[in-house]
Amino acid sequence: MKDFEGKVAIITGAAYGFGKEFVKQAAQRKMKIVAVDIMGDELAKLDSMAKEWGAEDITLVTADVGIYEETEKVVKTALEKYGHIDLLMNNAGIAVPGKGYDLPLRDWEWIVQTNFMAHVYFMRQVIPVMLKQGTHCNIMNTCSVAGVINFTGMVPYFATKHAALAMSESMNYELQAQGADIAMGVFCPGYVQTNLDHSEWYRPERFKDDSDPYYQSEAFKKGQAGAKYVIETGHPIDGIGDLVFKAIEEDQFYVLPHDEYDGLLKIQTGEKLQRKSPNLAELMAMLKGAAEK
Repeated sequence: MKDFEGKVAIITGAAYGFGKEFVKQAAQRKMKIVAVDIMGDELAKLDSMAKEWGAEDITLVTADVGIYEETEKVVKTALEKYGHIDLLMNNAGIAVPGKGYDLPLRDWEWIVQTNFMAHVYFMRQVIPVMLKQGTHCNIMNTCSVAGVINFTGMVPYFATKHAALAMSESMNYELQAQGADIAMGVFCPGYVQTNLDHSEWYRPERFKDDSDPYYQSEAFKKGQAGAKYVIETGHPIDGIGDLVFKAIEEDQFYVLPHDEYDGLLKIQTGEKLQRKSPNLAELMAMLKGAAEK
């Protein structure tokens, strides 16, 4: 997408972190913006911010993207207000730390619906719109570096990010096969100073159960503390929005801004090619050796 001015962007997870940065970049490029988030009060602050950044037209939609009918509301609003959709940014995401076999099923379901099914819901509705338009369009899915590597901890998070990446790759092939003028992309950052460690802020009522002892357990508290540490010590968010929009401008598919994960990606790809079972002890030894060089 070389010319952004006047184009329509749907951006989910818009109230915080990457989403807020994406809104800023879209505003500076004079796009018409449909900003979506489950946190209505925080989302409302974007109206004045976006105008300060240069936006001439922004529509705010409070929605839970893990519910299909809510995503329908977003798409309907975009089409009724602007008549077309040129850029879809599936960015909303959450993480609940904990062992995969220990985490309550409600958390698995919450993560799957938000990190994966929301992508399905939006693409299922938006791609036919883009195809009918017959104009060049873009889709950028936030998949995280957790979509290309694996590690211990947060099994549901890694699983959903791998699923989102695989779906994006497969969808990209489908679009190419039919000659669609839609450029897919996946944004796969490492740890960045976002609000991912505050996912509990976004927990919908249907996934709450304060009586479950898991949420008072040491495992839960330890996981929350760990998430807080890796996010607070992560890369600064400054510059990320511009990097992603430049990738959109170039129709770039893989957007992996943090090359410190390349070694781990090579190791795990090598294990697959060698038909080796994943071995945590070997992996930790390799990573330690690489860090000492």
